[in-house]
Amino acid sequence: MNIPDSDVWTVLRGMNHWWDARTDLGVPTWRRAAYREIRQWIINPPTARALLLSGARRVGKTTLLRQCIQELLASGVPPRQILYVTFDNPILKLLGLDNLLKYWDALQPKTSGDSPSLEYLFLDEIQYTADWQVWLKHQVDFQPLRRIAVTGSAIPLTTERQESGVGRWHTLVLPTLSFYEYLQLRTAKYSEPPRISSLKNLFNWDPAEFARVAALSADLIPHFHDYLLRGGFPETTKIENLNLAQKLLREDIVDKVLKRDMTALFGVRKIVELEKLFIYLCLHDGGILDKSMLSRELDIKLPLINNFLALFESTHLIYQLKPYAFGKAVLRGKNKVYLADPAIAGSVLSKGESLLADPTRLGAAVEAAFFKHVYKRFYSQSISFCYWRHPRGELEVDVIANLADEHIPFEVKYSESPVVAKQLKGLRLFCQERELTRGYAITKLSSDFGPLQFPDSSTVIMKIPAPLACYWLSESESRDE
Repeated sequence: MNIPDSDVWTVLRGMNHWWDARTDLGVPTWRRAAYREIRQWIINPPTARALLLSGARRVGKTTLLRQCIQELLASGVPPRQILYVTFDNPILKLLGLDNLLKYWDALQPKTSGDSPSLEYLFLDEIQYTADWQVWLKHQVDFQPLRRIAVTGSAIPLTTERQESGVGRWHTLVLPTLSFYEYLQLRTAKYSEPPRISSLKNLFNWDPAEFARVAALSADLIPHFHDYLLRGGFPETTKIENLNLAQKLLREDIVDKVLKRDMTALFGVRKIVELEKLFIYLCLHDGGILDKSMLSRELDIKLPLINNFLALFESTHLIYQLKPYAFGKAVLRGKNKVYLADPAIAGSVLSKGESLLADPTRLGAAVEAAFFKHVYKRFYSQSISFCYWRHPRGELEVDVIANLADEHIPFEVKYSESPVVAKQLKGLRLFCQERELTRGYAITKLSSDFGPLQFPDSSTVIMKIPAPLACYWLSESESRDE
């Protein structure tokens, strides 16, 4: 298809207005924790790779790219050596990657006497272009003076990790805002707890320190509940009207991801069935899926359920945890599914503030929030996660982080009374059978904080209020270096 040159130039100049000497991009001065790593891969990459920034819609990928562009311009990089495009635009989607570069080259013609200089490409929503993986490999292999950053909101995680492994690009998964980032963006007022580098440090505290920090952390509880309702999407975080914020989040997920992306990118035609499954996941956030039962209950064929779950992961809507098992038992086991943000379920189900008065829904939102934080904290270390359930089914451990030399179990107990040993029977049995010396219980009350030792056992369980646990897991990666 022939696209008039004037139309292409209009689009490109609109997206790259710094070409015309207007260098104020109007980007927020506040930056997410991920900005430091993104900046490094653009300005001083550790190795010759492109950067793939992957995450759900509306988590701030475009803003992060534009903040990098603003810094490059401020540092003196010639404006025409920076290209930004988003392939959400239909003209650029038709134009394609190679033709796009021809237009960019025409903007800055080179002569034989010119010395080579760095060029910067920022390509948003690259999944809308054909064969982008092959194109990106070629660019990395044969264009060493090009620094390339691409984003995608619907890219299979398996592809990301495989391709990153062969050295063409580095993948950075961007989740929704952490609790600490949420507090900063909302400019919330609270008493700051002391900084700790690891939750493991708490095992060395004395009782007075637990009491002191418990009193400080009480300020975090109302902000944490607000975070569970609004979630970690920057746009909705800043909207004061909660019903409007949840409405926009619901529309982004249902209309743009389930109905548009799934159809355009993955060819999904059974949208009604897709929505039914997603609503079921919202009703059972953090639940263990019996796919055969689910197939009968929703009248959706089992292969289609498996396909839909994989697509939900591809579009960063869910996390799936396999059971703690070995060999074929893993394949036979049932996966546990968490929504990617604690506010998704409440927004899709139009719960509003009533979620806070529903202990079951509130507990599920807290568990989803905690898992997101512990996952993000350890993702870069290639740590795997699973859950454990006793063969007879009555005992369970919510989340287990599989470190190189040990398993770290976490149990979420978001209840109105202090957590006692008899409520942690699953955690106790898991630790006992594997001779683990420590584990964690995530609690609700700010005063329910400190060590709990099981009778006749060397295992110590550290009880941490959920707001404090999420704060610490995210604060350490957000602090200035």
